[in-house]
Amino acid sequence: MTSSTDRRTARGLPARLARPVLFGCFLALGLPLAAPAQAQQGQSFRDDFARDDFTGALRSEMDGRAASELRPFYAVRGWQPLWLEADGSVRQAALTLLDQVEGAEMDGLNPRRLKAQDLAKALDRARSGDPHALARLELTASRVYAGWVAALRGADHAPMIYESEALAPVVPTTMASLQAAAASPSLDQHMAKMAWMHPLYAPLRAALFERGYSDVQRRQLALNLDRVRAMPALGAGRYVLVDAAGARLWMYENGKPVDSMKVVVGKSDNQTPMMAGFLRYAILNPYWNVPDDLVAGRIAHNVLDKGPAYLKAGGYEVLDGWDDSAPPVDPATVDWSSVASGLSQVRVRQLPGRSNFMGRVKFMFPNAQGIYLHDTPDKALMRKDERTASSGCVRLEDAARLGRWLLEKPMPRQVSEAEKRLELPAPVPVYITYLTAFPSAKPGSSAIVFRADPYGRDGGITQMASGGPVSDTAR
Repeated sequence: MTSSTDRRTARGLPARLARPVLFGCFLALGLPLAAPAQAQQGQSFRDDFARDDFTGALRSEMDGRAASELRPFYAVRGWQPLWLEADGSVRQAALTLLDQVEGAEMDGLNPRRLKAQDLAKALDRARSGDPHALARLELTASRVYAGWVAALRGADHAPMIYESEALAPVVPTTMASLQAAAASPSLDQHMAKMAWMHPLYAPLRAALFERGYSDVQRRQLALNLDRVRAMPALGAGRYVLVDAAGARLWMYENGKPVDSMKVVVGKSDNQTPMMAGFLRYAILNPYWNVPDDLVAGRIAHNVLDKGPAYLKAGGYEVLDGWDDSAPPVDPATVDWSSVASGLSQVRVRQLPGRSNFMGRVKFMFPNAQGIYLHDTPDKALMRKDERTASSGCVRLEDAARLGRWLLEKPMPRQVSEAEKRLELPAPVPVYITYLTAFPSAKPGSSAIVFRADPYGRDGGITQMASGGPVSDTAR
């Protein structure tokens, strides 16, 4: 898959970046820039206009083949308009829609293919108040909106490993998109927040149109939009979001973060991948199966230097194989020189206990990469600004707090058995992403925090982009 950002970076970002978000569409329509009240948000019906005339016009216009896919939606809602107010004025949502599709190049999409010009013309012609012009505007806006949602949900995005297709973005049907918009408490807010995308998408996208950011920072924003597009909207329910670039975890409920904590992620040579899975169960008193490279590079050398007593002091045991029933073997029978040189391999695991690298618990979302979330005895790492120190897994600042949220009750304090499995009440999606640009956590702020690029995935631009107009910390 070719990333849309690769194409944008190659040709540079268009000049429209400097344009305020709603400025163009208001000027095109001859409407006032400030429109706080519904009566100021657009044109109204003529005094002699009857709603029955609009309904008849809407049904007549829908007889055309181009609008036939919209008929079920309007039939269910009794032919009531979606994009017009009760008094016939154009909703702010329709103007926001026009501005969004006109700026679709920022999303790697072609505004012409999204029919941005058709919507602009329909808005202009609807100023007459003619029932058929208003009906055509209504249908044009619905078609453009459904196409806009489908195009964004199906657009190119940064690579992400999905445990299941159920975790990937889905292109909704026309009916599903329109029903979601109609069911929103506020259509204006639905459009402004781009509720069909992940909650991080709209604020990052909006920054592309603000003054104060350099061209380099805009390219960085575009790269991060590609990464956010790899996640679905996730508006309902619970999920976990891990940002490897910022080394932080969030717990989300119904589209909003309810808690957060620091994490430690993989080193630059053992990067935590962008991936998505379902957290399904917790393991209390876990073993730590030492990765083969650490057995060769650390364990074997320490045994050769300090003798088998090193293993006992660290709570390690050697096993005769990699299956669950493999019995322990005497470390003295192992050729540790061969292991250290990489000529042979041996399985080593660390027993549960205070010094265990997994800590008290690990949270599992089965995946071929062997990545999971886990406790850690080394809490000092959490005090560092740069927290890239693991072999790829995610170490948690407060595993008990995350466990309480996932299990919906406190975890047991004392468990004697090793590897005790606790099923979650329901699987919880977890998304691990990589964001070097993040919306500010300051209340009421629309600013963006630019971060370092510990894995070098921004192609070197983050070094130049850091130190922008924002200095607060995203949390």
